[in-house]
Amino acid sequence: MKRIEPNLLLALATAVPLALLVATASLFGEPGNTLKYVLMAVLCSIMFVVLNGVLAKRMGTQRPPMIHPEAASTAVWASLFPLLLILAAAIPVFFPGFDYGLLIVIGSIWFGVTVESALKARQAG
Repeated sequence: MKRIEPNLLLALATAVPLALLVATASLFGEPGNTLKYVLMAVLCSIMFVVLNGVLAKRMGTQRPPMIHPEAASTAVWASLFPLLLILAAAIPVFFPGFDYGLLIVIGSIWFGVTVESALKARQAG
């Protein structure tokens, strides 16, 4: 492997802020929701990738990976996913005591989008 594929790097760079979001929501959110947040993050990401692939096949749509070499600006726009997740991870710190389940679901779907992009780039070769 001579270089890391940019879509895979984006997925990894989005996984770290998602883990940070789960950690801050568990620490600063309502007590006792840690297991719920972890399960939501994992299951929502997996379900998004699987069900979005099934729906795309049924509809006959084909979207390219998020980052492609012909358009260099796609990397800049795709970098907004980790940035927004980092900002979302700061919300429980400044507004503690709430249930952040919806924020976890949104972050998981954003992570699922990047994972799906990495899978499409791998299939494209």
